[in-house]
Amino acid sequence: MLSNILDWFGLDPAQTRGRHGHDHGGDHGHTHGVMDATIATTTRGIWAIKWSFAILTVTALAQIGVVLMSGSVALLADTIHNLGDAGTAVPLWFAFMLARRKPNKTFTYGYGRVEDIAGVLVVAIILFSAIFAGYEAIMRLLHPQSITALGWVVLAGIAGFVGNEVVAVLRIRVGREIDSAALIADGYHARTDGLTSLAVVGGAFGVWLGFPLADPIVGLLITLAIFGIVWQSAKSVFTRMLDGLEPGTLDEVYHAAAHVKGIEQVVEARARWMGHKLHVDVVIAVAPGLALIEANAIAAALEAELASHLPALAVANIRFDRADIIIAPARHSHAPDPFRFDDTLAAGVLTIIDTEAGERFQLRLSRGTGLEATVRIDRGAKGTETLVLAALAGQAAEYRSAVAPEEPHEFDAVLDLKLGTGSSSLPFHMAEPEHHH
Repeated sequence: MLSNILDWFGLDPAQTRGRHGHDHGGDHGHTHGVMDATIATTTRGIWAIKWSFAILTVTALAQIGVVLMSGSVALLADTIHNLGDAGTAVPLWFAFMLARRKPNKTFTYGYGRVEDIAGVLVVAIILFSAIFAGYEAIMRLLHPQSITALGWVVLAGIAGFVGNEVVAVLRIRVGREIDSAALIADGYHARTDGLTSLAVVGGAFGVWLGFPLADPIVGLLITLAIFGIVWQSAKSVFTRMLDGLEPGTLDEVYHAAAHVKGIEQVVEARARWMGHKLHVDVVIAVAPGLALIEANAIAAALEAELASHLPALAVANIRFDRADIIIAPARHSHAPDPFRFDDTLAAGVLTIIDTEAGERFQLRLSRGTGLEATVRIDRGAKGTETLVLAALAGQAAEYRSAVAPEEPHEFDAVLDLKLGTGSSSLPFHMAEPEHHH
């Protein structure tokens, strides 16, 4: 019973981290001004962002009324804090929607950088709010004024605590559902923010006990906390703008390569963010005399592993260290681009790969095991081609079809997933890359 209660509030120690099968450490938290990929690319993550925005907005609006009534600068600072937490989602959301536009001849990499611009705007908003709150607190220290409606100030502080706690529980629970360590970390951040609201209550009691400077002192302390957020957010935003990476990102690239048979060494690895999408460039060394078909299979396997280890992956450019080592050309490989998905039952990538037995559908899961997986291909007048994907022996997260899909390899299809009583049907389109036509 106690464990269930702690788990509901996100306090169960056994559940404090995401269950992602490839979580190997690194800084998975995110700050204001940076939208984390595991949140922004999942339906449940976006749902959590929307509700967090709504709850904190309602909380801040309720506090504004009490600020105007009481003149409490501590409550003013807390209100600005909550408005900042809620308001930063707006420019990020617009940037996220714009970033979904397809690349064109002018913006060949798409519009992901708009998110960086939104991040700078967010930092500027928080900085302005911190300066304003600090100015009000200092002026009240220099020119003390009595505050009124202490009971309402206490209630407003408690409301701020409750609002942040509800947001904390929401983010932690959804973060666990979608295996987002960033959203879980953001939930604990909201829980900490709730403590600043309780500080408002302490300031009100100090005034009630005959110490009127307690209110501006608390306001100044909250202002310092906001400046801390400004520093953290600015560092994160400008790191990404300068193509910086979070600790552990490149480690995941090397770890993914270690899972692929045939890669002797990762010669070079680079990565950069385009909004909340990650672009990776990898140079690998393989054995001399490798056939072209085998090299293509290694590249496809590495791309699948990278997608499994890095949920934010958008593009993986894989090159070989020495082009002249591929000395035994085989038949032309024309595998379509992979289909990546993130569903409530599972997340992963579906590809067509070359094997010794010929082409096969391969499904690699980054989340979810024990599934039943089937691909249904619409062949028009010929009807529906159905291929069952079976888990490979000793590899619960990798599935493969027993036979090759028919030609051509450009079609509309549906990936059916089933786990217990739950099921999902994920439509997708496979098309051969331009250079394969």
